[in-house]
Amino acid sequence: MERILVLTVAAFHFFMLSGFCSGANVGVCYGRNADDLPTPDKVVELIRLHNIKHVRIYDSNIQVLKAFANTDIDLLVGIPNSDLLPLSQFQSNADTWLRNSILPYYPATKITYITVGAEVTEAPNNVSAMVVPAMQNVFTALKKAGLHQKIKVSSTHSLGVLSRSFPPSAGAFNSKHALFLRPMLEFLAENDSPFMVNVYPYYAYVDSSNNVSLDYALFESSSEVIDPNTGLLYTNMLDAQIDAINYALTGLNFKTIKIMITETGWPSKGSARENAATPDDAQTYNTNLIRHVMNDGGTPAKPGQGMDVYIFALFNENRKPGLDSERNWGLFFPDQTSVYNLDFTGRGAVSRPPDANITSSNGTWCIASTTASEADLRNGLDWACGPGNIDCSAIQPRQPCFEPDNLASHASYAFNSYYQQNGASDVACSFGGVGIRTNKNPSYDNCIYMTLGMNSTGASNSTMNQQAAKPSSSVGTASFVSAGVLGRLLVASLAYLVVAHTSAETH
Repeated sequence: MERILVLTVAAFHFFMLSGFCSGANVGVCYGRNADDLPTPDKVVELIRLHNIKHVRIYDSNIQVLKAFANTDIDLLVGIPNSDLLPLSQFQSNADTWLRNSILPYYPATKITYITVGAEVTEAPNNVSAMVVPAMQNVFTALKKAGLHQKIKVSSTHSLGVLSRSFPPSAGAFNSKHALFLRPMLEFLAENDSPFMVNVYPYYAYVDSSNNVSLDYALFESSSEVIDPNTGLLYTNMLDAQIDAINYALTGLNFKTIKIMITETGWPSKGSARENAATPDDAQTYNTNLIRHVMNDGGTPAKPGQGMDVYIFALFNENRKPGLDSERNWGLFFPDQTSVYNLDFTGRGAVSRPPDANITSSNGTWCIASTTASEADLRNGLDWACGPGNIDCSAIQPRQPCFEPDNLASHASYAFNSYYQQNGASDVACSFGGVGIRTNKNPSYDNCIYMTLGMNSTGASNSTMNQQAAKPSSSVGTASFVSAGVLGRLLVASLAYLVVAHTSAETH
């Protein structure tokens, strides 16, 4: 499958909704198992550019922690399995780790969770017995520093912790993990920490495609399935998997513990036999996932209970072992271009493929909202003229669209250029809510606004100076685009099966 170069995604951003039935956050997993990724500073620029407010990292790398300073991004910091032994043995080791790895960067770097170990029940060496002692020692270290109420401690799991997951109401933890899980659950309940789990409907489909429909895994099916024990209706694989955990928790009398999805996603490329690992399927899953999580307000067994989700992953990681799909879970290529278009605004349909036959913009243009803040306009303008790959020479000094020399005018020109060059779709005019569509042609004098199909260099019918011009003060380094409001999509299912699959990934 050829690499699809989608240079950018308009309004690729995340937003936290408040209210009774939501309160959920969507973040992204920043793994670094690759040798071609941007520097942490550049990565943070990309993250801020798309207004991603919640990020999971897998260790306490100093350069990464420094890069997130003063960004107001909530950070979930991981302690790898290789560090569990010393942290579980002595309190002094946990105190030292906190003093050296967290305290020098907090609170400038906004750390909100520490995950102690990752999928330990699937680790090749048995480290599960070390997890709870390590968690307790890290918690005690945080308490000594007065941070135990601000930074929560937990650990991440695969669905392999379950012995049964179908139907969801029969969900139960595997008894072989009882000595490890019960004290952990007691710790989580006592300290109001979430049960963190990595959930992959993709693997459920791949492992049992005869029983699980692709549409069910992608939130795209057209019917509902009833849990025979509860009568609850399920419309997608993710809800079924999460409720299997909810019932497993309830079975051990820990029904008040909330669940956080610390990894989920869909690969965009795979080997010849990985037929579902495509950009279209990845786009569909992640788009529908966000709409579902942010707007459905929980699962059938826990309606109205918001649930935080981290999408795996920010980048394709070329050093991950295994099948081709293991290296292609990213939303971005290492050069920071998008792997596929996504509508994270929730306001439109799933974006058309890059090669779709688009012939008309229906006489519409995209301009800056009159109510947008200067900061949001500047960030959107910087992005459009930078990563957005738009020709912004027309708004440079002495060029046709430079006057009036103000932020709103320059942003309108850049927003429209991106909008027209990317299919004139709703999402291409979002810019985090500061772009609006209009039926009135905003062209004036010699400043001609593009329409769909116009050559990007023909923005004006006047003769343009092609010399490199000094950038206007309003065109600068890319930063973030403000968030937009996420909409809702109800989906249904044809098949019903929850398959526990170990992701067994090295991040």
